[in-house]
Amino acid sequence: MNQNGYAFFVENPATIEELQTPHPIERERAYHTVAIIKLASIDYENFITDMLADRAFLEKNAALCSFGEIWNCRLIQQRGRSGGVLVMPKGGCYVGWAAYINK
Repeated sequence: MNQNGYAFFVENPATIEELQTPHPIERERAYHTVAIIKLASIDYENFITDMLADRAFLEKNAALCSFGEIWNCRLIQQRGRSGGVLVMPKGGCYVGWAAYINK
């Protein structure tokens, strides 16, 4: 299931808190999800508290992500939850840009 919308992306965030800051709406970018990765609760918690670590799950299909008028990115979610973190991988296996969505 692909999602489209607008989100505020932050470059090289360390934690999810950096993605949840107030921002001007005009700084939001259009996005399209090319893949959704659902993680177990402990793995998701580990991801959102250390987003600068290399992650094998980001490397898979990283080539599908791209910048442009609409950013094609991956959505990382906790199983059983909606929303999550949109990711534009950098170097294939770590977060270059990310945005929090709560849907």
